[in-house]
Amino acid sequence: MKDKITFQQKVKVMNKLFDNGYNTEKKLQQLDMEKILKIPNITIHDMNLILELQKHIKSNKLFTYLGNGSDEQVENQVSPNWS
Repeated sequence: MKDKITFQQKVKVMNKLFDNGYNTEKKLQQLDMEKILKIPNITIHDMNLILELQKHIKSNKLFTYLGNGSDEQVENQVSPNWS
């Protein structure tokens, strides 16, 4: 089971990225493991968060990820009968 990642942890990692010049989606997507390891005071937990950020940016779900939300539809949702 994944540990719940807090918004504050996400912001802390984003600040590390911003401080090291990774301040756009494009730059973040170009960030590979070699470059990640060069970020000062980076931890394994930070690396996991960076990979999660990359994944959610690629799928256009960054805001949902930052808010710990879900855009998935509920399967048991009743749809209206318009006929």
